[in-house]
Amino acid sequence: MDGHTADLAENPLKGCGPQLGKGRAANTPLRVQIFDYVRASGSAARADITRALDISAGSATTLTADLITAGLLREVTGMTREAGRGRPPVALQVVPDAAHVIGIKLSYNRHTAVLTDFAGNMLADTALPTSQAVHSMPQLLQEIDALIQQILTESGKALSDIRAVGIGMPGIIEFDTGTIAWSALLSARDQNLRTAFATRFDMPVYIDNDANMLTLAELWFGEGRQKSDFAVVTIENGVGMGLVLNNRLYRGARGMGLELGHTKVQLDGALCRCGQRGCLEAYLADYALAREAATALGPATATPQSNQMLLETLFQNAKAGNRAARTIFERAGRYLSVGLSNVVQLFDPELIILSGERMQYDYLYASEVLTEMQELTLSEGRAPCEVAIHAWGDLVWARGATALALSALTDTLIGGEGETT
Repeated sequence: MDGHTADLAENPLKGCGPQLGKGRAANTPLRVQIFDYVRASGSAARADITRALDISAGSATTLTADLITAGLLREVTGMTREAGRGRPPVALQVVPDAAHVIGIKLSYNRHTAVLTDFAGNMLADTALPTSQAVHSMPQLLQEIDALIQQILTESGKALSDIRAVGIGMPGIIEFDTGTIAWSALLSARDQNLRTAFATRFDMPVYIDNDANMLTLAELWFGEGRQKSDFAVVTIENGVGMGLVLNNRLYRGARGMGLELGHTKVQLDGALCRCGQRGCLEAYLADYALAREAATALGPATATPQSNQMLLETLFQNAKAGNRAARTIFERAGRYLSVGLSNVVQLFDPELIILSGERMQYDYLYASEVLTEMQELTLSEGRAPCEVAIHAWGDLVWARGATALALSALTDTLIGGEGETT
């Protein structure tokens, strides 16, 4: 696609977390702003904090002293000045062992977990296959329990070392309550995962849509660290979207996110997994293309196959010049163009990141997607939106869930009344 690919591990920025912009955290306690700045920088002198946050030297000294006393920041020496002259300043860093969190990505075939320290360093990761595609809440909770126990064993950590857990899963999630309004992973609607989790674990859990977790991964560890406004669109078993506005994840008034996949592109159209018709997902997601492949390819799909196998069969036929197979991909590309142009029209992001396993097939219709996206977008006075491809695996989604847990834990440990100037 006329964008670019990236490797999260190759990000040259030190630290983790969003690079703070002007006005990013007007309502955030200054202690939290200072801590966030140090963590995002990797290390920072008090003078750097004073300049970056536009606060007095006295406030920086007093509040960093509080954070050092609390065991959350530490002083380190050896920081060099750019000019190489004068006494090297004393730098501040996050104390990594001050806390540990676990991030979990729940999906249809396997669940993935990552364990990180308070500085955001990844210490361990693991994955477990799912027992079935659709779960009751007790079944899902049992798999979460097994995943947590496995990563604790592999990392050498105890459950008492973990201060918070972040979970990302597909579906419509009420972030503030932990209620799963709907998810293809669950057999029933309106299930409260936070309440169920509390029956087994005595620690806070934060649950969000998995597309938001991938967006947080970009904001904390990836290219999004340097962008104040960007969108992430995921295409896999479903179609998801996360949005960052002014360096912050946007969840909407009720914390239920942005359901791009369930915006309507055809009245009374194809049936979606959510039960409604005409959703973008019903024309673009993996299951939608697999559904069309089963009809279009005939004998080639006579033997029962998984959606992933059907997609691969469809892909191979399209590469070989099969007109029906190519038409399926091309039509999906046109629907993607519609979805992306709507994102640009509504939110005007400077960057859209496309992610998901489907990106391996993008070259079949890539140039047409971007061309039509631009044609469908009002361009007067608007620079073309940059499009990038980041085909992350589940590990990065789970790492985004650690960012959710780290952010919430930071607010809990450090937030509260404090100076604001």
